[in-house]
Amino acid sequence: MSEFNAKQLANPGVQELHPYQAGKPIEELERELGIKDIVKLASNENPLGISPKVKAALAAEIEDLARYPDANGYYLKAKIAEQFGVEMNQITLGNGSNDVLELLARTFVSDQHSVIFSQHAFVVYPLVTQAIGARGVAVPAKNYGHDLDAMAAAIDSTTRMIFIANPNNPTGTFLTSAELYAFLQKVPTNVLVVLDEAYYEYVDAAERAPSVSWVAEFPNLIVSRTFSKAYGLAGLRAGHAISHPSVADYMNRIRQPFNMNSLSLKAAEVALDDHDYLAEAVELNKQGMAQLIAFCEQHDLDYIPSRGNFLTIEVGDNAAEIYTKLLHRGVIVRPVAGYELPRHLRVSIGLKEENEVFIQAMQAILAEG
Repeated sequence: MSEFNAKQLANPGVQELHPYQAGKPIEELERELGIKDIVKLASNENPLGISPKVKAALAAEIEDLARYPDANGYYLKAKIAEQFGVEMNQITLGNGSNDVLELLARTFVSDQHSVIFSQHAFVVYPLVTQAIGARGVAVPAKNYGHDLDAMAAAIDSTTRMIFIANPNNPTGTFLTSAELYAFLQKVPTNVLVVLDEAYYEYVDAAERAPSVSWVAEFPNLIVSRTFSKAYGLAGLRAGHAISHPSVADYMNRIRQPFNMNSLSLKAAEVALDDHDYLAEAVELNKQGMAQLIAFCEQHDLDYIPSRGNFLTIEVGDNAAEIYTKLLHRGVIVRPVAGYELPRHLRVSIGLKEENEVFIQAMQAILAEG
């Protein structure tokens, strides 16, 4: 009998993949170092926690957990359609926006196609591209962000999809409405543009692109949003895409029928109407961003200006060592060497006191030399 070899059985694109590395969980650091009172600023989570309105809705929903959720997500779709002025048949629901991104790739991209994304952009883009055996085209970044002219120039006969994150993760860079619109005008209609707006709510209202309204003009545009960040529902996994109805139709053909559970459906529906909570989260983020920027400027640390709920800070060649020292002081941030940023650490915006714990830990580390 021949020796079992799972690698030979795996699809070629999967064989060389490495699992996605999320921010270190608090419980993991507690187990490793035996320390308590840990501050986690690694995963761009909303430090407010879930809103009281969502919490109450979840408590009521628990009674029906023995039943399957609505596979179509009717009420959440109706709320999204109302909120953003679209039709329900334009909406695809996802188990977080990561699920939406993968659905798009699996629906429209084959191993005969290429996918364009930027250097220093969200790791899921190359991950899903490689998993389906497509060719990834990583366009060099411009000032740590998307070089839209270079991305347009990279389009060829094999290009099927382009991923754009705005604001970008992990750098926080931002593309203006005019820049995005001009880019969309250059893209052929047989190339899908996925505009990943996971951090959209943190952008000042006056600067936000009217991206959802553009879908009517550009049927090859898909706008992806999440409830994990500003809406505070990262643990429930809720996201959605807004697209041309025909795009949504094909995505929904392969979408798992229960990819959002009953709790996430209800929580997202209620969260969309909780405007006071959203405003509080955005204001808290604004204040926390100013707090971290003041620290960086006080200590002459370069940082990448960010429109998200995080700040990526250049700490030097010993970034990995500083990350480890922060762990030993009970502070979890995110190393971004995997994004070709080996001198940087990404720091999520926390509560004022959590930010201060990070600042004090960094000051102690910097004082050590």
